[in-house]
Amino acid sequence: MSNVAGPTVDVVLPCLNEFGALPWVLARMPHGYRAIVADNGSTDGSAHVAAELDATVIRESRRGFGAAAHAGLLATTADFVAFCDCDGSLDPSGLPALLAPVMAGTADLVLGSRQRQRGSWTFHARSANHVLAWWLHGRTGEAITDLGPMRAARRSDLLTLQLEDRRSGYPLEMILKASLRGWRIIELAVVYAPRTGKSKVSGTALGTVRAVRDMSAQLRAAAPVAAAGPVRSLPGSEAQP
Repeated sequence: MSNVAGPTVDVVLPCLNEFGALPWVLARMPHGYRAIVADNGSTDGSAHVAAELDATVIRESRRGFGAAAHAGLLATTADFVAFCDCDGSLDPSGLPALLAPVMAGTADLVLGSRQRQRGSWTFHARSANHVLAWWLHGRTGEAITDLGPMRAARRSDLLTLQLEDRRSGYPLEMILKASLRGWRIIELAVVYAPRTGKSKVSGTALGTVRAVRDMSAQLRAAAPVAAAGPVRSLPGSEAQP
C-alpha cells in the first residue's frame, strides 16, 4: 500500500472491535492510499488483523471516536488525509472521488453524504443527523445534509483547526471550524451499507443520545463566533507538528 515516495493519501480508520469488517475494508483501499487503523482499545484482535493485512496500526487508549480519529490524524504524513469508518458500511474504493476536488484545488473539505441502503441507518440515528445538519445550517449557512464519517482534506489544513473534541462531537467540530475559517465545503454522495456487527453509537438509542449531546455542545460553543461572521483563520491556528 506504500512506496518509497510515501503514500499519496493517508486514510484514518478509527477502530473499536471491527475484527469482522477489517479484511473487506482494507482490501478495498485504493492503490497509493495508506490505511492507518487507530485502535481504540479493541478486545477482539482487530489491531492484530489490521497489522497482518499491512495496515499501519496505532493505539489510542483514551476511549472516544474523536480520540481515535485525532490520534490517527496526528500519525499521518501524506499531503492529503481521508477519514472513513472501518465497520464495512462505507466503501474505501470511493475515496478517490472525494479527494479529487481537494487535489484539484476546488474544495477544502469534502464530505460524504450517505445514501442509505435498506437496514443501514436506524430511524433515530437518521433523524438526529437531520436535526443536527439543520442546526449546523442555521449556525453557518453551510448547505450540509450529513455529518457522516467519510471526508477528505489537506493534512496541513486539518491541523490548523486544532480540533479538541475527543468524543462524538469531533466530526461536527471539524465542519464548524472549517466553515468559520471560510473553507470551501462540499458534499458528494456515497453509498451507506449495513455495517458488520453492532454500532457503538447509532446502533442504540443511548449511543445516539450521547452523540447528539456531544455535537450539541459543539454547536453551542460555535454560536458566539458564528454571530461575528466567518473568518479565514483564527488566532493561534498554526499547524501542529
